[in-house]
Amino acid sequence: MSNSKKILYFHQHFSTPKGSSGIRSYEMAKRLIHHGHNVTMVCGSYGGGNTGLESGFIAGKREGIVDGISIIEFDLSYSNADGFFKRSMTFIQFALKSISLAFTEKYDILFATTTPLTAGIPGIFARWLLGKPFVFEVRDLWPELPKEMGVIKNPVVLSALSILEWCSYRSAHRCIGLSPGIVAGIKKRGVKSSKVELVPNGCDLSIFANEVAAWRPEAVADNDLMAVFTGTHGIANGLNAVLDAAAELKQRGREDIKLVLVGQGKLKPALQERAEREELSNVVFHPPVNKAKLAELMKGADIGMQLLANVPAFYYGTSPNKFFDYISAGLPVLNNYPGWLAGMIKDHQCGYTIEPDNPIAFADALENAADRKKELPDMGKRAQELAKKEFNRHNLADKWVDWVIGAVK
Repeated sequence: MSNSKKILYFHQHFSTPKGSSGIRSYEMAKRLIHHGHNVTMVCGSYGGGNTGLESGFIAGKREGIVDGISIIEFDLSYSNADGFFKRSMTFIQFALKSISLAFTEKYDILFATTTPLTAGIPGIFARWLLGKPFVFEVRDLWPELPKEMGVIKNPVVLSALSILEWCSYRSAHRCIGLSPGIVAGIKKRGVKSSKVELVPNGCDLSIFANEVAAWRPEAVADNDLMAVFTGTHGIANGLNAVLDAAAELKQRGREDIKLVLVGQGKLKPALQERAEREELSNVVFHPPVNKAKLAELMKGADIGMQLLANVPAFYYGTSPNKFFDYISAGLPVLNNYPGWLAGMIKDHQCGYTIEPDNPIAFADALENAADRKKELPDMGKRAQELAKKEFNRHNLADKWVDWVIGAVK
């Protein structure tokens, strides 16, 4: 193909569907290939991810082709459970290795996606020193989010991140934001509207909307209401809200409602400890599963829980994979914070929206779902219609490909 382009794609936490983390970059890379382009994916080793490469590392990296994507994986392991310093060092090492690739690889467009924010560094070098087209995708607003969460308090670190954010946005020929709040945040730093596009996370209907065999963890009976959360057990996720609701349900004697938490993360051991201490047998912890197994789990569930810590920057500034997985699978969604997703759930009548930090409202919503189980499939149908109509991954990926390739002009 004469107009075929070569894209050098940086995503530190890349995973194929064999892993248990998000697969946006995998799907986007596949879509680029579908349209006749070539992709080299540059990544590190992520705790919940699986790059599909199995050979050993030689001189700190390994390379191979997986599903048509050329992959360069650095031997830099990263986990949500790592401490702040260790994570920062991993991010910086990845950025430095990425810069050298930006100078040695042959490519037409450099594309980088966060998190972390340091992902933009090779793009800044490629733009100003090599004159290469650079497209920057923003999945979270840094440093606003860690600042509001109180994760980063050091003013020197915050101002360094703020400068890096500004440089990344202003160096990019085009930006992509994953939620309305992220797009607004990019524009607020002085980037023209014409250079920013909203492409939210999409629904993998080919994985979740198919007929699959349902399964439930052993501790969940067939007639229980099963509410599931699938994702990282970290500070941002605010999963103590689940345990607070579970304690409230226990007090009410609702043994028939089970809250299933699937995943891993920094706070998982503390959450498990608390559940044990308070004898919350209605909370079930399960290790992460790959996408195929996840689809079967969703088939067995009654409701999906879209939960985040009560941080105002999250309301419009996140685009959570799990929400899109739930609606793809035709699950009603219980959401515990205001914002754009809560608005969608209300507008499409496909779940429950409750205010943050209110265990009574959380328990009430679950009781309502358990008592009106017959109504849940209709809610789920409306959720899946929303998935098909507005968030079909293929349609969003085509829009994304046009935007990225258009940077060459």
